[in-house]
Amino acid sequence: MENDKMIAVLIDADNVSDKYIKHIFDEISNHGTPTYKRIYGDWTKPQLASWKSVLLDFSITPIQQYSYTAGKNATDSALIIDAMDILYSSNVDGFCIVSSDSDFTRLAARLREAGMYVVGMGEKKTPKPFIAACEKFKYLEVLAQDPESQAESPAGEKNEKQKSIKEGLESKEELIKSIKGIITESSDEDGWANLAVVGNKLSRRFPDFDTRNYGHSKLSSLVESLKQFDFQRRKIGNSKTSYYIKTKIKN
Repeated sequence: MENDKMIAVLIDADNVSDKYIKHIFDEISNHGTPTYKRIYGDWTKPQLASWKSVLLDFSITPIQQYSYTAGKNATDSALIIDAMDILYSSNVDGFCIVSSDSDFTRLAARLREAGMYVVGMGEKKTPKPFIAACEKFKYLEVLAQDPESQAESPAGEKNEKQKSIKEGLESKEELIKSIKGIITESSDEDGWANLAVVGNKLSRRFPDFDTRNYGHSKLSSLVESLKQFDFQRRKIGNSKTSYYIKTKIKN
């Protein structure tokens, strides 16, 4: 199971604010159990001072890396070397790389080549190549939202905070186009496709796809809010419900 994975959490302190730390570990718990918890930076710099109490609260090991040469990021190199050491130790099933820096693109790709489950986390400024190299990618601004603001709102409504967050795909229009394509590939003779299948294919195609990016906590409520699709609930047995969607036919 996905949430049984042992995950090494490696954080780039130069590119992540300490205000996100609780949300990072809350999200990791949805994917597995954090084993290694390391954060990299030059701890002699005053701008990293706010991390000190956070490290104790979450039992994160700080890795000191001096900036030997101006313009060169020694922190990135230290994180990459540690990641490869952990990979060869065979003690983990996956990695969580927390950074908005594209320098970790090749690392994420290499870890996945080795069969590792790789989750990336970063701010909305994170370059697309790093996002694409991860199996899953989570936007820190989305994770840090108040759960109340993620409650499903009526179709067409989105508060200003939600509007400011970069959506997982290029736009909602691209999301709709992608769902339509998946339905065409996966539907039965009547045009209905299982929503779980659609969701799995979306996640594989777009590592940063997350219903929370669109202000919804579940895929079912997101799709139900889109006017381009018919939505159907089907009872299976006494308790289980399956969801199906179909592209509406224009009259």
